[in-house]
Amino acid sequence: MKLSVLTDKMPLIVRISRLVLIGMAFWHLYVAFFGPPNPYIMRGVHVALALLLIYLTVDAKGLRNTNPRWYDIALALIAGGAALYPSFNLNYITQRFLYVDPVLPMDIVVGITLVVLLLEATRRMLGPMLPITAILFMAYGLAFTNTLPTVLLEQLFMTPEGIFGIPIAVSATYMVLFILFGSLVEKMGVGQLFMDFAVAITGRQAGGPAKVACVTSGLFGSVSGSAVANVMTTGTFSIPLMKRMGFKPAFAGAVEAVASTGGQIMPPVMGAAAFVMAEYLGTGYLTVAKYALAPAILFYIALFAAVHFEAKRKGIGSVPKEDQVPLKEVIFERGHLFAPLIIIVTVLMMGYSAPYAALWGIMSVVPVAAMRKTTRHFVTVDNILDALEGGARNVLAIASACACAGIVVGVIDITGLGLSFSNFVIEAAQDKLVIALLLSMVAGIILGMGMPTTPAYIVQVALLVPALVKLGVQVEAAHLFVFYFAILSAITPPVAIAVYAANTLSHAKIVEASWAAVKLGATGFIVPFMFVYEPAILMQGNAIHIALVLLQATIGVIILAASLQRYFFGKLENWLSFALFIAALLLIYPDWRMTSAGLAIAGGILALQKVRYRNATPQTAANN
Repeated sequence: MKLSVLTDKMPLIVRISRLVLIGMAFWHLYVAFFGPPNPYIMRGVHVALALLLIYLTVDAKGLRNTNPRWYDIALALIAGGAALYPSFNLNYITQRFLYVDPVLPMDIVVGITLVVLLLEATRRMLGPMLPITAILFMAYGLAFTNTLPTVLLEQLFMTPEGIFGIPIAVSATYMVLFILFGSLVEKMGVGQLFMDFAVAITGRQAGGPAKVACVTSGLFGSVSGSAVANVMTTGTFSIPLMKRMGFKPAFAGAVEAVASTGGQIMPPVMGAAAFVMAEYLGTGYLTVAKYALAPAILFYIALFAAVHFEAKRKGIGSVPKEDQVPLKEVIFERGHLFAPLIIIVTVLMMGYSAPYAALWGIMSVVPVAAMRKTTRHFVTVDNILDALEGGARNVLAIASACACAGIVVGVIDITGLGLSFSNFVIEAAQDKLVIALLLSMVAGIILGMGMPTTPAYIVQVALLVPALVKLGVQVEAAHLFVFYFAILSAITPPVAIAVYAANTLSHAKIVEASWAAVKLGATGFIVPFMFVYEPAILMQGNAIHIALVLLQATIGVIILAASLQRYFFGKLENWLSFALFIAALLLIYPDWRMTSAGLAIAGGILALQKVRYRNATPQTAANN
């Protein structure tokens, strides 16, 4: 049998690139199985492969390159060689005294070369914002501090605190395996399983198509870890169906964008930045998932409620019968495809590391798909190799982002900028936590608008988390706080990238769609403040207290969704919507007096709506 990667009628260099991508995937699987080499070698090879492949597969305009020029090939080889320089000179790098021994001319040449080519590769892969950010931080270090150029270069290139620091270490060990896992399960038909499963459990309800989008995007997003990829995968089905059933294009696109964005905060897999968080907190990934579980559920409860209220207000019904799938059929024919996810969670719960769990998940995907006739046709050599190639290709963006973010973190560490910025936030907030949180929220959204979630989170950890911790916020809550807003930037104007992606399918007006996304995702902007003030939402404390707090928060976010969609057991006038909004805010804050006031207001509005509904004519009731 001839493999497609070898028989494509493409230039030789393109076929070589595909083979290198597959080789990159196999190398990381080999390392995961047999154990990693020296950290410098592990990280250096990871960066080298990423840079080599970016220059071979992405042109200067950031487009897929099927015909790399001679200079692209030259840059690929130079960048790969520069990234491997510490690995080739391991004894020299590890035995020298940092900031004491002189930096040799060859170190300077190779270091500058790597920094420049890394910035250009990141620009090609992700656009200009992250490289510009890194350049501004380096300029600050050289122009406004006493840091010598050679010391700065040494920090970025010859220590495990810069390019080869924690972010790229997590990319090389955690992220790459989960990305490969996501690519494999998608090729084995799990995406369609998620879609059919969502249709089966929500399709018969009011607003069924939009609820299908919520469930599908939450499931798929927890595996893919990318809001835009999630939108383009599940949105191709859900957005046209929502429009066909009567939802406005702006609302349909907003539902998909918000649901897809929320996938990055939904365990078990979450977004790639969660692995970085586990490393920074010095805890297991499963612990991070435990902290994130309740806030993520609150996010999706609010979104689900908002969709329900909008459907009731608009009189939109269920998914058409021809598109419905019986749950029994989904479970018995393809339900076994859930097994790899269950295996990952089980291995994590047994106390093993995230890379080990991901490896077991990867090894289970193909045998599980081959178990049943309904999915056995996915198990082909070409399909498996395509999945490995696609997964490795997806790693390139993460690897370049983490390496480039390492530049920013390295500058912050060597210049003391993190401490200075923390002091600035504390002084600007005048020791008031709520002001510091608001400043951190704005900074997080601004950083997230121009960067992928992972580097945006990494930068915020260095700049914002220390200030929040100094003001009394628990470390776990501080990390999750900035993590949330790095993610929510994907639905926040003006650079709401997930909304833009959804608009390519919904064809709505971008301003209208962005506003709809902010309303639907409003809970996501409030939940971080909730768990800062009430650690029980992070599953910390005794069980009874946690249960009561989560019940109160659940009622609060549902009422918030009702107020924003202007429907609460019937259509709401503006003044009632405002009153319900105040009730929601009172319920969200953990204080029994405010809770009582919120329940009283919500109860009064509910009673009023019930009286109106009971006294309405059948026609009026139907319209409500």
